[in-house]
Amino acid sequence: MIAWQMLRFAVGGLAANKVRSALTMLGVLIGVASVILLLAVGNGSSVAVKESITSLGTNSLTVSSSASRGSATAAKKLTVDDAKALASATDTPAIKSVAPVVTTTGTALYGNISYQPGQIVGTYPAYFETANQKVDKGDYFSADDVLNSRKVAVLGSTTAKELFAAEDPIGKKITVGGTPFTVVGVLKAKGSTGFNDPDDVVVAPLPTVQNAFTGFGSVNQILVQAASAETTTEAQADITRILMGTHAIKDASKADFRISNQTSLLTARESTTKTFTVLLGAVAAISLLVGGIGITNIMLVTVTERTREIGIRKALGAPRAVILGQFLAESTLLSVIGAGLGVLAGIVGSHFQVVGIRPVVIPESVLGAFAIAVAIGLFFGSYPANRAARLRPIDALRHE
Repeated sequence: MIAWQMLRFAVGGLAANKVRSALTMLGVLIGVASVILLLAVGNGSSVAVKESITSLGTNSLTVSSSASRGSATAAKKLTVDDAKALASATDTPAIKSVAPVVTTTGTALYGNISYQPGQIVGTYPAYFETANQKVDKGDYFSADDVLNSRKVAVLGSTTAKELFAAEDPIGKKITVGGTPFTVVGVLKAKGSTGFNDPDDVVVAPLPTVQNAFTGFGSVNQILVQAASAETTTEAQADITRILMGTHAIKDASKADFRISNQTSLLTARESTTKTFTVLLGAVAAISLLVGGIGITNIMLVTVTERTREIGIRKALGAPRAVILGQFLAESTLLSVIGAGLGVLAGIVGSHFQVVGIRPVVIPESVLGAFAIAVAIGLFFGSYPANRAARLRPIDALRHE
């Protein structure tokens, strides 16, 4: 019965100052919603990066040049011959396929539509399997297309949509950087990660791209597919051994190339995004702290305004515990209502993209933010409540 009366008095006290109570709840609401939403953004970023990396396949390795790290005379960039050496080696059962890759940019034209895709890629057919690129319409280009430098292209879903809208692109001709290409396939959509769009691409035979855009020099990277996820370490060792031979390097510490696999890249990126998420959570926690300070200020004002009421109640025999409980109930009620609305706002906000990232709510953050907000209400409301409970009846009744 006493608890019910305390709650009733607390509701009445808050209702007597609706604007003040609403502003205090707003502070708690912003704090809780910020924690939930910012942690969701950090988690969404982590999920996007993980999906982007794993979409390449866990048995995919990327060989890139680090020639800039060596001396100008000794350094050697990656070439098609390096890729051929890897593909033709007979003592490398861990290597399944190899695809040299060159990348460039250019404007694509179809009729009166002009569009610049994110990347123009020149490669071999093995690229599609190694990069986990599946075809949605048409087909991939073939090894014969590479051998004969045919001007054919496979489009990413974004590029196809921008150039052709609802029209079927298969068999149509587009012009890229002044060179005509026949579209033979469209890739299945992978989806944007928030940082780049892997579907915004034009993929064509390597010699065709080299002849039209980059020249027959070095390649940007070599994609290698290991026989399985378990043999990536063995494949990496084979790549290192073969390329040290083609580059005439005897000391592995002086290698002018580097090899990255998806597992190590994923581990590094996850570590980075976890740090990012913790940082966002720490920033959001400050909002909760500010909300708690707001509760203290409002409750101190409330105690001051109701000093004579406290004196009358104590003179009529209200024990210290009842006065303490009433003001603690008010501060806790402020934080509970504010936290509940904050949870609702955070969950609703997570359904919208933030800086290109789709937030992914962490259930623990919802429960944690709510519990911490309530605890802050109790903690920051305890000082004003104790101050009210310690008032002497005679002093309270004399207060003007």
